[in-house]
Amino acid sequence: MNKKTCIGLMTLLCLGFALLAGCSKKEESQPAAAPEAAQPAAPAATPIDAATAASISGTVKLDGAAPKPAKIDMSQDAACKGTNMAETIVDDGGNLANVFVYVKDGLGNRTFDVPTTSATIDQQGCKYHPHVLGVMAGQNIEIKNDDQTTHNIHPTPQENREWNESQPPNAAPITKSFAREEIMLPVKCNQHPWMRMYINVVKSPFYAVTGPDGKYEIKGLPPGDYTIAFVQEKLGEQTQKVTLAAKDSKTVDQAFKMQ
Repeated sequence: MNKKTCIGLMTLLCLGFALLAGCSKKEESQPAAAPEAAQPAAPAATPIDAATAASISGTVKLDGAAPKPAKIDMSQDAACKGTNMAETIVDDGGNLANVFVYVKDGLGNRTFDVPTTSATIDQQGCKYHPHVLGVMAGQNIEIKNDDQTTHNIHPTPQENREWNESQPPNAAPITKSFAREEIMLPVKCNQHPWMRMYINVVKSPFYAVTGPDGKYEIKGLPPGDYTIAFVQEKLGEQTQKVTLAAKDSKTVDQAFKMQ
């Protein structure tokens, strides 16, 4: 190999190294990929002027004689104790308990903050407490087992995801939530077939469950025209329309006729 050829080869090698170095620097200087676009935030809750907020309250009655409560045979599990009576229709002197009352229509496109506190379901005496529960969509529900036996909590929804979980004695609470609105969502226990309750999932905080005296109260409503629904697990749904002015406090009673 002569001198000119050697010089030519050396020149080509230098040029190659220079090009590689330049490409490497170019790659290093490339900006990092832009992060994925953030998911749009949930719409802010529509504020309600407390100075104009209205309320409704009333009593839900049973028109007719209530059936005699069915006795529950809990003998299959020696750990089960408590009142062995079904809660299908709970009536006290004509006052009807466990009726779910809520604003079914009239709130338009208003949105509301989901409560940060959990609702609670307790299993005690091999029965669910409460028998009827109201929560907002997305709100946590904490399920406890105070019995010395294993329970098997099994909601059977139509609009939400079904699940089925065992909970032994002294186990940590189970925390769940439901994403979509659903009224009278049934919950059962696969271990104890008499155990029944109902969860009502709604989009607003304007709901209540009647107590043993049949009474309910819903506060903080903005003025407007509303449809109020009253729902009982066996007697179905009834509705009433009500118009609320600023600072109104109206009585809206309801009666269910025995079928």
